[in-house]
Amino acid sequence: MESLVAPVLILLAVVAGGTLAVRALGRRKAARSAVPSGPAPTPAELARTAAAKLSEEEHRRLYALIAQGQAMAAIKLYYEATGEGLRASRDAVGALAAHPQPYRGPEASPAAAEDDDEDEPQRFPYRYRAIASKGDVTREVSSNMLNDEIYGRIRTLARSGDTEAAATALTRHSDISMKQAREFIELLED
Repeated sequence: MESLVAPVLILLAVVAGGTLAVRALGRRKAARSAVPSGPAPTPAELARTAAAKLSEEEHRRLYALIAQGQAMAAIKLYYEATGEGLRASRDAVGALAAHPQPYRGPEASPAAAEDDDEDEPQRFPYRYRAIASKGDVTREVSSNMLNDEIYGRIRTLARSGDTEAAATALTRHSDISMKQAREFIELLED
Protein backbone atom coordinates (compact mmCIF):
# COMPACT_ATOMS: atom_id res chain seq x y z
CA MET A 1 0.00 0.00 0.00
CA GLU A 2 2.87 2.33 0.79
CA SER A 3 4.27 1.67 -2.67
CA LEU A 4 1.17 3.31 -4.23
CA VAL A 5 1.39 6.55 -2.23
CA ALA A 6 4.22 8.10 -4.32
CA PRO A 7 2.57 7.50 -7.76
CA VAL A 8 -0.79 8.78 -6.45
CA LEU A 9 0.84 11.95 -5.12
CA ILE A 10 2.58 12.51 -8.47
CA LEU A 11 -0.71 11.98 -10.29
CA LEU A 12 -2.49 14.48 -8.04
CA ALA A 13 0.28 17.04 -8.58
CA VAL A 14 0.00 16.65 -12.38
CA VAL A 15 -3.82 17.02 -12.28
CA ALA A 16 -3.55 20.11 -10.04
CA GLY A 17 -0.94 21.68 -12.37
CA GLY A 18 -3.10 20.97 -15.42
CA THR A 19 -6.14 22.52 -13.73
CA LEU A 20 -4.18 25.66 -12.85
CA ALA A 21 -2.87 25.96 -16.41
CA VAL A 22 -6.38 25.65 -17.88
CA ARG A 23 -7.68 28.34 -15.51
CA ALA A 24 -4.79 30.68 -16.38
CA LEU A 25 -5.48 30.27 -20.12
CA GLY A 26 -9.17 30.91 -19.50
CA ARG A 27 -8.33 34.16 -17.68
CA ARG A 28 -6.08 35.27 -20.56
CA LYS A 29 -8.81 34.63 -23.12
CA ALA A 30 -11.36 36.47 -20.97
CA ALA A 31 -8.98 39.43 -20.62
CA ARG A 32 -8.42 39.56 -24.38
CA SER A 33 -12.12 39.37 -25.20
CA ALA A 34 -12.90 42.06 -22.61
CA VAL A 35 -10.96 44.59 -24.69
CA PRO A 36 -13.52 45.96 -27.15
CA SER A 37 -12.13 45.69 -30.65
CA GLY A 38 -14.20 47.36 -33.35
CA PRO A 39 -14.43 46.04 -36.85
CA ALA A 40 -11.20 46.24 -38.81
CA PRO A 41 -11.09 49.31 -41.05
CA THR A 42 -11.52 48.77 -44.77
CA PRO A 43 -8.44 49.40 -46.92
CA ALA A 44 -9.98 52.65 -48.21
CA GLU A 45 -10.59 53.89 -44.65
CA LEU A 46 -7.08 52.85 -43.67
CA ALA A 47 -5.69 54.78 -46.66
CA ARG A 48 -7.61 57.94 -45.69
CA THR A 49 -6.39 57.69 -42.10
CA ALA A 50 -2.81 57.00 -43.17
CA ALA A 51 -2.75 59.92 -45.62
CA ALA A 52 -4.00 62.28 -42.91
CA LYS A 53 -0.90 61.48 -40.80
CA LEU A 54 1.54 62.71 -43.46
CA SER A 55 2.77 66.20 -44.21
CA GLU A 56 2.51 67.44 -47.79
CA GLU A 57 6.19 66.71 -48.47
CA GLU A 58 6.02 63.22 -46.90
CA HIS A 59 2.84 62.51 -48.89
CA ARG A 60 4.51 63.54 -52.15
CA ARG A 61 7.68 61.52 -51.43
CA LEU A 62 5.68 58.45 -50.38
CA TYR A 63 3.67 58.41 -53.61
CA ALA A 64 6.83 58.97 -55.63
CA LEU A 65 8.34 55.85 -54.01
CA ILE A 66 5.14 53.85 -54.61
CA ALA A 67 5.09 54.95 -58.27
CA GLN A 68 8.72 53.83 -58.65
CA GLY A 69 7.89 50.42 -57.19
CA GLN A 70 10.04 50.97 -54.10
CA ALA A 71 7.67 49.50 -51.53
CA MET A 72 10.32 48.93 -48.85
CA ALA A 73 11.52 52.53 -49.06
CA ALA A 74 7.89 53.74 -48.90
CA ILE A 75 7.25 51.62 -45.80
CA LYS A 76 10.43 52.97 -44.19
CA LEU A 77 9.41 56.56 -44.98
CA TYR A 78 5.93 56.02 -43.49
CA TYR A 79 7.43 54.26 -40.45
CA GLU A 80 9.82 57.15 -39.78
CA ALA A 81 7.22 59.85 -40.47
CA THR A 82 4.49 58.45 -38.22
CA GLY A 83 6.33 56.37 -35.63
CA GLU A 84 3.84 53.55 -36.08
CA GLY A 85 4.94 49.93 -35.96
CA LEU A 86 6.43 48.14 -38.92
CA ARG A 87 3.33 45.99 -39.57
CA ALA A 88 1.03 49.04 -39.33
CA SER A 89 3.33 50.94 -41.71
CA ARG A 90 3.30 48.06 -44.19
CA ASP A 91 -0.51 47.87 -44.08
CA ALA A 92 -0.84 51.65 -44.43
CA VAL A 93 1.48 51.82 -47.46
CA GLY A 94 -0.35 48.89 -49.07
CA ALA A 95 -3.68 50.66 -48.54
CA LEU A 96 -2.29 53.94 -49.89
CA ALA A 97 -1.00 52.16 -52.99
CA ALA A 98 -4.34 50.40 -53.58
CA HIS A 99 -6.49 53.44 -52.76
CA PRO A 100 -4.56 56.62 -53.69
CA GLN A 101 -5.42 59.61 -51.54
CA PRO A 102 -4.97 63.29 -52.34
CA TYR A 103 -3.11 65.43 -49.85
CA ARG A 104 -5.54 67.27 -47.63
CA GLY A 105 -4.06 69.92 -45.45
CA PRO A 106 -5.15 70.23 -41.83
CA GLU A 107 -7.60 73.00 -42.76
CA ALA A 108 -9.39 70.93 -45.43
CA SER A 109 -12.72 69.64 -44.24
CA PRO A 110 -13.96 66.22 -45.40
CA ALA A 111 -17.25 67.70 -46.63
CA ALA A 112 -15.46 70.19 -48.87
CA ALA A 113 -13.14 67.52 -50.26
CA GLU A 114 -16.00 65.18 -51.17
CA ASP A 115 -18.07 67.91 -52.85
CA ASP A 116 -18.09 66.93 -56.51
CA ASP A 117 -20.10 69.97 -57.68
CA GLU A 118 -17.19 72.44 -57.56
CA ASP A 119 -16.24 74.32 -60.73
CA GLU A 120 -12.78 72.78 -61.07
CA PRO A 121 -12.12 69.10 -60.25
CA GLN A 122 -9.34 68.38 -57.80
CA ARG A 123 -5.96 67.38 -59.19
CA PHE A 124 -4.15 64.51 -57.47
CA PRO A 125 -0.36 64.07 -57.22
CA TYR A 126 -0.56 60.85 -59.30
CA ARG A 127 -2.07 59.71 -62.58
CA TYR A 128 -4.96 57.27 -62.36
CA ARG A 129 -5.41 54.76 -65.19
CA ALA A 130 -8.88 53.49 -66.04
CA ILE A 131 -9.08 50.68 -68.59
CA ALA A 132 -12.24 49.30 -70.19
CA SER A 133 -12.47 46.53 -72.75
CA LYS A 134 -15.09 44.48 -74.54
CA GLY A 135 -14.07 41.83 -77.02
CA ASP A 136 -11.11 43.09 -79.03
CA VAL A 137 -11.73 46.75 -78.19
CA THR A 138 -9.80 48.33 -75.32
CA ARG A 139 -9.82 51.96 -74.21
CA GLU A 140 -7.71 53.66 -71.56
CA VAL A 141 -8.11 56.98 -69.75
CA SER A 142 -5.21 58.35 -67.73
CA SER A 143 -5.76 61.44 -65.62
CA ASN A 144 -4.61 63.09 -62.42
CA MET A 145 -8.21 64.22 -61.80
CA LEU A 146 -9.50 60.64 -61.32
CA ASN A 147 -9.33 58.28 -58.38
CA ASP A 148 -11.09 55.04 -57.30
CA GLU A 149 -14.05 56.89 -55.84
CA ILE A 150 -14.73 59.11 -58.86
CA TYR A 151 -14.19 56.27 -61.33
CA GLY A 152 -16.52 54.09 -59.25
CA ARG A 153 -19.26 56.72 -59.55
CA ILE A 154 -18.72 56.95 -63.31
CA ARG A 155 -18.93 53.14 -63.64
CA THR A 156 -22.12 53.09 -61.56
CA LEU A 157 -23.71 55.75 -63.77
CA ALA A 158 -22.73 53.80 -66.91
CA ARG A 159 -24.06 50.50 -65.61
CA SER A 160 -27.32 52.08 -64.47
CA GLY A 161 -27.95 53.32 -68.01
CA ASP A 162 -27.18 57.04 -67.54
CA THR A 163 -24.44 57.06 -70.17
CA GLU A 164 -24.56 60.80 -70.86
CA ALA A 165 -24.01 61.69 -67.21
CA ALA A 166 -21.19 59.13 -67.03
CA ALA A 167 -19.55 60.52 -70.18
CA THR A 168 -19.92 64.09 -68.90
CA ALA A 169 -18.34 63.16 -65.56
CA LEU A 170 -15.49 61.38 -67.36
CA THR A 171 -14.72 64.39 -69.56
CA ARG A 172 -14.88 66.65 -66.49
CA HIS A 173 -12.27 64.51 -64.70
CA SER A 174 -9.96 63.87 -67.64
CA ASP A 175 -8.60 65.55 -70.75
CA ILE A 176 -10.56 63.54 -73.33
CA SER A 177 -13.29 64.62 -75.71
CA MET A 178 -16.97 63.79 -75.28
CA LYS A 179 -16.76 61.39 -78.24
CA GLN A 180 -13.86 59.50 -76.61
CA ALA A 181 -15.71 59.46 -73.29
CA ARG A 182 -18.82 57.98 -74.93
CA GLU A 183 -16.70 55.26 -76.57
CA PHE A 184 -15.12 54.46 -73.19
CA ILE A 185 -18.50 54.43 -71.40
CA GLU A 186 -19.94 52.08 -74.06
CA LEU A 187 -17.40 49.49 -72.97
CA LEU A 188 -18.51 49.81 -69.32
CA GLU A 189 -22.21 49.16 -69.98
CA ASP A 190 -23.30 45.66 -69.05
